[in-house]
Amino acid sequence: MDSKSLQAEIASYTGKLLRDNFGKGPSSVYVSIEEPYITIYLREFLAPMERVLIGQKNDMKVEETRDLLMDELLPEIKATLRMMTNKEVNELFYDWSLSNRSGVLLGVMNGPRDENGPVKLADYPDKDKIHEEIIRVSEQAEKAPAAVDSFMLNDRTLMIVRRGILVRIEKELIRSGFGETLKLTKRKLEKSLLSKSYCENILDTEVIDVFVDWDFKEDISYIILILKPKN
Repeated sequence: MDSKSLQAEIASYTGKLLRDNFGKGPSSVYVSIEEPYITIYLREFLAPMERVLIGQKNDMKVEETRDLLMDELLPEIKATLRMMTNKEVNELFYDWSLSNRSGVLLGVMNGPRDENGPVKLADYPDKDKIHEEIIRVSEQAEKAPAAVDSFMLNDRTLMIVRRGILVRIEKELIRSGFGETLKLTKRKLEKSLLSKSYCENILDTEVIDVFVDWDFKEDISYIILILKPKN
């Protein structure tokens, strides 16, 4: 199956799955496969009951409910992506932008390798300046990460990977069973600290959406910036 057909199949599957389980699916689904990553960007995804809750300032309740449902769906999504791509999908992450009625799913597969190890994705201009902003946000929210890397997966998707950012109190909260509360709180905090205007000046394009998720077990964080394509 060629790349465009595969992306269309994944988009169709994701839209139907969300519609069947949330009562309303996204109006559009954009899929990008740049190994070892699959990104699925959802637009206009908000059920009628969620709209009511958000109108009552109950955003956190919507996110908690979505997380409970996604916990049930993740194994099925991973298995289906594995079947469609013939690649092992090791992890699957997600986040929502309720104000923009959007969301993103991120699949991490076994990456391509050559004789020198994992194949690196292409760099982009002023990468170091983006990393400086991410380090600044991390220092204010928790601590500077042990390592930062980023990749322009396509003309609308910039992904940033941080490693080693959890502080001791956060690790203890996770061990004590408060990982869900910590994740929801950290998402809100980090998004409020990130300067979209600074990133827009560096990237020379509009930042439409910001998504964040964590692999607490491995102490890895993924940040995805959805950009307005320049052309």
